[in-house]
Amino acid sequence: MPQVNLTSSTPDTFILTGIPGMERLHIWISIPFCSMYLAALLGNGVLLFIIWTERSLHQPMYLFLSMLAVADLMLSTTAVPKMLAVFWFRAREISFAACLTQMFFLHFACSAESVILLAMAFDRFVAICFPLRYGEVLTPSVVAKTGLAALLRSFCIIFPCIFLLRRLRFCGHNVIPHTYCEHIGIARLACADISVNVWYGLVVPFSVVVLDLILIAVSYGFILRALSRLPSGSARHKAFHTCGSHVCALFLFYIPAAFTALTQRFGRNVPPEVHILLANLYVLFPPLLNPIVYGVRTQHIRDKVVKVFICPQSRSLRR
Repeated sequence: MPQVNLTSSTPDTFILTGIPGMERLHIWISIPFCSMYLAALLGNGVLLFIIWTERSLHQPMYLFLSMLAVADLMLSTTAVPKMLAVFWFRAREISFAACLTQMFFLHFACSAESVILLAMAFDRFVAICFPLRYGEVLTPSVVAKTGLAALLRSFCIIFPCIFLLRRLRFCGHNVIPHTYCEHIGIARLACADISVNVWYGLVVPFSVVVLDLILIAVSYGFILRALSRLPSGSARHKAFHTCGSHVCALFLFYIPAAFTALTQRFGRNVPPEVHILLANLYVLFPPLLNPIVYGVRTQHIRDKVVKVFICPQSRSLRR
């Protein structure tokens, strides 16, 4: 194990331990994690391919869905390959710069996904409450600007974390009891006051996410009011069905994120291995399940998947 240069304010490398106390089970734990990661890559890749190749899906709803798929791929790919390297090859070393890079893209993807889910809620709000103005409001330019806003807001929120970590002095502690690098986990290794890191890491992202949730709740409040005014039950059911996939995505993203963040900062009685397992599942479950949810509940996507992947095979078998 490499020694830390005590004369420097930052260590040359960090050591990722994996899941403390469960080292003997790393190989077995890696099997479902790797399977979920490969399934997430396949599902999101198919989703992006279908949306990209089918011009009929070049609509705001599906463009936002493609942005969500990209954010999911970034979230899982930032963390899982290094996690599997720790489990399989005991490649626990990670340089200080690589650790900060992993931390940045991990939190960046989470923040961007929150903005995209908010944009998808606005999309459903316009589609149900103002259907005749849908094409006028959600133009390709607006969709592109929304994606750019997600990138810029996430960058402005997460980038200061790099400077907050680089200002700290590390004097001998370089072992991170986790499978990947994240802001507070790195800050806790410093031999300095990290109150600024703790407050920034808690208040700023939390307040931004709460604002997103409030705006999403307001959007669905207007949606429910509009649905209650529809004359027929079948029309209400059809309109609400279009929101079902998005509601599932909201639960898949926000509930594990909130539980992970709160247990990390306040769950002193939660065993560390439980917290780390939940944190690992958090970077796997949304990327794995979002394509399944949208593929199962969205008829247009199901039809295009059948058209692209199943129909050519059936025609070739007939020949």
